[in-house]
Amino acid sequence: MTLLERIQARQARVVVVGAGYVGLPLAVEVAAAGFPTTAYDKSADKVASLARGVSYVNDVPSTRLAALVRAGALAGSTDPEVLADADVIIICVPTPLNKTKDPDNSFIVDAAEMIATRMRRPQLVVLESTTFPGFTREVLLPRFVQAGRKPDEDFFLAFSPERVDPGNPRYFTHNTPKVLGGVSPPSLEIARAMYACFIETLVPVSSTDSAEMVKLLENTFRAVNIGLVNEVAIMCARLGLDTWEVIQAAATKPFGFMPFYPGPGLGGHCLPIDPLYLSWKLKTLKYNARFITLADEINSAMPELIEVMVADALNERQKSVRGSQILICGVTYKRDIDDVRESPALDIMELLQRRGAEVAYSDPHVPTLRTGEREMRSTAIEEAGRFDCVVITTDHSGVDYAALCERAQLVVDTRNATRAVRAKHAAKIISL
Repeated sequence: MTLLERIQARQARVVVVGAGYVGLPLAVEVAAAGFPTTAYDKSADKVASLARGVSYVNDVPSTRLAALVRAGALAGSTDPEVLADADVIIICVPTPLNKTKDPDNSFIVDAAEMIATRMRRPQLVVLESTTFPGFTREVLLPRFVQAGRKPDEDFFLAFSPERVDPGNPRYFTHNTPKVLGGVSPPSLEIARAMYACFIETLVPVSSTDSAEMVKLLENTFRAVNIGLVNEVAIMCARLGLDTWEVIQAAATKPFGFMPFYPGPGLGGHCLPIDPLYLSWKLKTLKYNARFITLADEINSAMPELIEVMVADALNERQKSVRGSQILICGVTYKRDIDDVRESPALDIMELLQRRGAEVAYSDPHVPTLRTGEREMRSTAIEEAGRFDCVVITTDHSGVDYAALCERAQLVVDTRNATRAVRAKHAAKIISL
């Protein structure tokens, strides 16, 4: 039986490398489609949790995970030898930036090494981790060829960028359109056959380079527009205008305008990172991606702007930051999730602590938080009144911001969470 036939019969054994926010939801969908699936991860804690049927990713209900595990459709493993038995390998590992904001592809390279030394004929390998245009063709393809394998005979290789939006109540892995690019037409054909089994809409493109660029365009579009609206917020403050009123009025235009909203900075696994993969690649071609660079400068500076807003607001009340008790309301990078990766709230906390403030946080989705060597516990929002200042950095639904404003002495709102009561409490609300 050929690889294509095994896929069509849903007998292909699938290994998802990386069982995190991208890999676990994907592994669940693959297993639910009938493929015997293994989620490989170096984290023994994740694999143990998976084995118990307990989800550690918001978008994967434990009930669904447990049912697949009990049925034997999905298993976890820390043993890389599972790669040797796989017909299909999908790589979903992190791709962070290093301290100089250059791409760190070491996790992908490590996965490629593990695969290359265990390849058998034939296998489909798909990379979903975000990287720069050309990576699949320039790095993965030669590595597998060096292992003595022939493309389109011994292995098929494709890139399909992950499109995960944690906490989105409408779009999940199976109903989010999926872009696919192969290093060759046969590779694309095999990849399309595989993904068609568990994704509703496929969007094939001409190459892996194009598929890689699609992902970077998507997130660069958002990062640049958020950078623009963050600067608009700064300009409105200088002009004495209400940023949110301006944006909401502009959003009534039925064509040619899409609203974006300011905030304390970018967070998560994509927006603060992915556009810099593109600008880094262009630097190697002696081109400066100016929009990306400028947007990064503006977005990265937002936590410092919020720090200054807090300091100025306290100063107006004849208080200094040093010694003040400040409550950060919301530490996740977006509402109604438990993900604090790259959250600007953490930067704001650190900046205020450096100034000598006593900082606490309140977040219904993050009961405990480790910052450096310190472990903190979430403070009940009802205690807001004992703080000199409350800074709203994430506007979780379910939080009563009207009651918060009643209790608080001073509120710095970076998310427009207090708009409904801003007129009533104008004397103690400062809005971005």
